[in-house]
Amino acid sequence: MRLGSFTLAAEELSVTPGAVGQQIQKLEEWLGIALFVRQIRQVTPTAEGRAYCAQIQPALARIVEASRRVREARNNGVRLSMPPSFAAKWFAPRMTDFLVAHPGIALNLSTSTSFVDFEFDAVDLAVRYFNGIDAALSVDLLYADAAHIYCSPAYAKRLKLKHPDDLQRATLLHNTLHPHWDTWLRTFSKLGEAQIGSIAGLHVDQSLIAIEAAVRGQGVVLTSSLLTQAEVASGALIEPFELALPLSSGYYLVHPRSGELQAGTQMLKAWLLETCANTGKFHDAE
Repeated sequence: MRLGSFTLAAEELSVTPGAVGQQIQKLEEWLGIALFVRQIRQVTPTAEGRAYCAQIQPALARIVEASRRVREARNNGVRLSMPPSFAAKWFAPRMTDFLVAHPGIALNLSTSTSFVDFEFDAVDLAVRYFNGIDAALSVDLLYADAAHIYCSPAYAKRLKLKHPDDLQRATLLHNTLHPHWDTWLRTFSKLGEAQIGSIAGLHVDQSLIAIEAAVRGQGVVLTSSLLTQAEVASGALIEPFELALPLSSGYYLVHPRSGELQAGTQMLKAWLLETCANTGKFHDAE
């Protein structure tokens, strides 16, 4: 029902498409209704099928959750998901600290730019970059965010970046996590819409790539101070204008409100909150 395909369902369940089809057929015969309309390479749920799925889904979710808890209580594993940029720039340098402090916990880290679906994804905790509003989740702020400008010292010197208006001579490095160049320029520069629209730009889908391009003198990146700590500390990047654009989004630690966290998950949550609080100087709440 979720995937719209017996083949994809079979891959997820590690069985053959024929096995899935036979089980669905037997269920339909037992129920006395058709759950799907079969088409070439696709199955479409019937109205009865959708209604049936909606009624049994809560029970199936409880079975999955109960089974997961029993399994994880035995191996003390914790599954954590976070955006790739946060994982590489913030978590990876600190991950050993957690593993040394809690050697009995088996940590499984996955990275994705997509929001975790706790009902279907095998994840206990997630770091999510959003506005912090989700009634179904327990939400704790790790870092508020603001958009800062960074470039290499040589790039700033070569383009003589003294004022935000000077950015019309630069190449703007755009990334999907911080798509705020137009807003930043309207807020802090005196450039008109036509001037802003004419500035050269390079678009990438990952903050990591945009930051690396800035380090290599290929342009000016607009991103979070959280993601440029190492580069700023080493002098590879500077902030030519100390002008930060406050953002409504930030990095939040989330997990479902329902259900009790396992001991290992509680330890990881407490460690993340404490570690972020101790590095509060990188908070951009202002």
